[in-house]
Amino acid sequence: MSDLNILLAGFGGQGILFTGKVIAYAGMMEGKEVSWLPSYGPEMRGGTANCSVCLSDTIIGSPLVTTPDVLIAMNLPSLEKFENEVVPGGLIIVDSSIITKKVERDDVKVVYIDASNIAENNGFKGAANMVILGRMFKETGFCSAENLDKGLQKSIPPKKAALIDNNRKAIALGIES
Repeated sequence: MSDLNILLAGFGGQGILFTGKVIAYAGMMEGKEVSWLPSYGPEMRGGTANCSVCLSDTIIGSPLVTTPDVLIAMNLPSLEKFENEVVPGGLIIVDSSIITKKVERDDVKVVYIDASNIAENNGFKGAANMVILGRMFKETGFCSAENLDKGLQKSIPPKKAALIDNNRKAIALGIES
């Protein structure tokens, strides 16, 4: 991998920015050039949230991802807004627990994952983002498993360290799906 431009999008409160941060830190641990650019509406929880993450072997010219290689869509408005921006041959990962609409393009790989239900059914309510991260890791191999775990550890503040194991388990569910 030389460049991987990722756009994560959904509602505030779904962990979009946190997931982007984990990816960015994992990329740093991998020795990549990294940018992480969060964007969210003034409402935060319930408002729109998206996050651009660039991983590259070379200097990154712009942190804004306008044509993602990977789109993670965690709600219908995000899928509708960004589906046509994904590069041909790119990857779209859809939380099919929330989005029932199918991707209309046939020039991209699409993964439908029942992430919200998988997380909730396994006792990890609110961890659909980590299930999707696990699936993205499986599909792209953007870093090593060791560096993904280091990125997770770096993203969780010490006062919330008790959440690390549940996040690891949710990522593993995504990898297994």
